Amino acid sequence: MRKNHFFLIIALGLLPMVANAYTVVLDAGHGGKDPGAVGKFAKEKDLNLSLALEVGKQMKEQFPDVKVVYTRSTDVFIPLQERANIANKSNADLFISIHTNSAEKKEPCGVETFILGTDKMEANLDVAMRENAVMKLESDYKTTYQGFDPNSIDSYIMFELMQNNYMDQSLQFATQVQNHFVGHLNRSDRGVRQAAFWVLLKTACPSILFEMGFISNPAEEKYLSSDTAMTQMADALVKAFAAYTHRQAAKSEVLVIESTKNQQLESTSTRKRDVNESDSSATNTVLKADTVQKKKVEAKEKTKYYAVQICASKKPLEKNDPKLKGTECEYLQLGEWYKYYTAANTDRKKAEEAQKKLKAAFPDCWIITFEK
Repeated sequence: MRKNHFFLIIALGLLPMVANAYTVVLDAGHGGKDPGAVGKFAKEKDLNLSLALEVGKQMKEQFPDVKVVYTRSTDVFIPLQERANIANKSNADLFISIHTNSAEKKEPCGVETFILGTDKMEANLDVAMRENAVMKLESDYKTTYQGFDPNSIDSYIMFELMQNNYMDQSLQFATQVQNHFVGHLNRSDRGVRQAAFWVLLKTACPSILFEMGFISNPAEEKYLSSDTAMTQMADALVKAFAAYTHRQAAKSEVLVIESTKNQQLESTSTRKRDVNESDSSATNTVLKADTVQKKKVEAKEKTKYYAVQICASKKPLEKNDPKLKGTECEYLQLGEWYKYYTAANTDRKKAEEAQKKLKAAFPDCWIITFEK
């Protein structure tokens, strides 16, 4: 199988800079008849909504070219599947689900960020079960969720069988979120984890589920309920978003999103770095206006292609590997991931037609765009 060295444009931070070219969906967990975790005086659904609205406000102010979509902007109940549907219908480039943690004991504290995955699933199963249990508030939920039972361990086996095409990008953003909350706000670090969240499984873009703190911890409940906390946490999330998109852009040498707080566009060095490497170790380069313009012109001169990605793997796959299901395809290597795609075409409609046919064998296949 031949390896192609194409210039790959994936959703995050690599699209041409035009109005509303980049869409972020902010998902305030729980709501309405579903309060989520409840503290002595605060409810999770209210904290989640307050932070989502503040993040959206700051993001719109700093990044006018970014389109912000809310799964809810008031105290209403939104089913899990509908939250994913909102993101998918919006062609989201990034999905951020905001939650507040809880524990039986008062001592646990700190922030943690989840991406979809089954690594150490048993350790995080209680969190996944708690968040997925909201689907039981829906009528006929077993039909909607294809027989999935959020309280049955056996149901979670399906997550191990699903390919997550966005894991590497989700991990990069999740790492930035943790770095900014721990490094800038001095919050206790519970790390980046994997868990089987339905809303992340069904969202067709890089996505995270962020737990802002423990409502069961008296000190954190008091902090999380303050206006100061909302402003600080929103600022940290927006800064994590900026750092993430700039690092994504640096890999392609195309700059996309500029904050109104910084009139100079910055790009990190294009040398390969591990996703866990801190920003302080990166080589920063401030590009002058004429250099930026030159790079934009160079990007326009390339030919754009569309293709259907069918799966991703951390190791090269043989042509007869069961995951490929006999499909003739090629691959691109991004970091430690091998991205397998087929039906490359300069006409997006033809790629979309191929995607419809491939859905039968690869339900989670998606369109990628690259240039060469």
